[in-house]
Amino acid sequence: MPQLTRRSLLTATAAAGLVGVAACEADGQQTAGRTPPFDPRDWASVRAQFALDPTVAHLSTYVFAPHPAPVRAAIEQHRAGLDRDPIGYLHAHEADAEARVAGAAMRYLGTGADGIAFTDSTTLGLGLLYGGLRLSRNDEVVTTTHDFYATHEALRLRADRDGVTVRPVELYTDPATASVDQIVGKLTAAVGPRTRVVAVTWVHSSTGVRLPIRAIADALAGKNLLLCVDGVHGFGAVDATPAGLGCDFLVSGGHKWLHGPRGTGLVWGSERGWSRFTPSVPSFDGRSLAAWVTTGRAAAATTPPGPLATPGGYHSFEHRWALADAFHLHDSIGRGRVAGRVRELATRLKEGLAGIKEVTVVTPRDPELSAGLVCCAVGDLRVDEAVGRLAAAKVVASATPYRDSYLRFGPGIANSEEHVDAALRAVRDLV
Repeated sequence: MPQLTRRSLLTATAAAGLVGVAACEADGQQTAGRTPPFDPRDWASVRAQFALDPTVAHLSTYVFAPHPAPVRAAIEQHRAGLDRDPIGYLHAHEADAEARVAGAAMRYLGTGADGIAFTDSTTLGLGLLYGGLRLSRNDEVVTTTHDFYATHEALRLRADRDGVTVRPVELYTDPATASVDQIVGKLTAAVGPRTRVVAVTWVHSSTGVRLPIRAIADALAGKNLLLCVDGVHGFGAVDATPAGLGCDFLVSGGHKWLHGPRGTGLVWGSERGWSRFTPSVPSFDGRSLAAWVTTGRAAAATTPPGPLATPGGYHSFEHRWALADAFHLHDSIGRGRVAGRVRELATRLKEGLAGIKEVTVVTPRDPELSAGLVCCAVGDLRVDEAVGRLAAAKVVASATPYRDSYLRFGPGIANSEEHVDAALRAVRDLV
């Protein structure tokens, strides 16, 4: 952990008469209100941690997640402390709170904290990653036609800036019948001698297809390239670690399937991946600050790559520090049980939709090629009309923001079988 924190830096300058350090309030005064009883073995108790309107089937919490009770309580505790004594509370809690978040992320990812950079969203993480990879004008990035705007735009900006070639490849034409061999074959066939980066998405928000990242990594092994993954719709929904996936970078927001604080995210990188990356935003890690204070220049060699890539500055600390509580919630339930629950509800929804006349399920039925997202088309009904009519029936769905748009659901740990069945009844009423 950092040897010099923002607090110690300011304390040092205070000795020179530049700033003062305020005292903090006692921890016992930082109450955040009652939370409902929690039994991680009981899905009804898990759902009770969310303050969602119980009369509505919220099947789009993966877009912008509601905070469960432990996360709400942590946010409120930190917010109250910062509002009462902002400098004192920051100085008293910053080091321990950030160490707690790093430790929780480390345990969840099954990796060391030195490889994790914290951000405010998946988009910010992708921008930092693709803007910071060391690439020359003659290098190529292979991506796919199925990736979201954030990946495509981050790569376009890099190409415009440095002349890097970006080449998208189509991995499947019919998502419902996509196969591992088809996906891996088309992607590896697109890799050439100038390819230095393969940029893909774990679970496509356009179709619900889950890429076989491990199989892709194995097929690319031995090549001089980095496998970078937008993991946001697998992170918190699929039981897999970066080591298990075999990628070099995994980027995700914390405020989707993890149900973490809104405005949080991370970039995990392998040692090999970080060795080919240059940060673009100054880090406020204590080691960087200490080097700057003592030598007038932050020495990158003294700061591990993840903390060095974490953008510095003052953040919404009450949210960032509460990210640890989202990880702890998933750990207490068990990441395997969470993934199993998501799979169970998504399978129930896919099977139900497949039995409705005029409905075409776009997402693969195979749970090994899908996760929690379930996309479909309802006859010739416009997607925005379907979303509106479902909302009127108290079922929250979304439209995929792509040229070929589909109706999209995403049952997770805040949902029940009854929510899925309510969605199926409402879809039947659409046709």
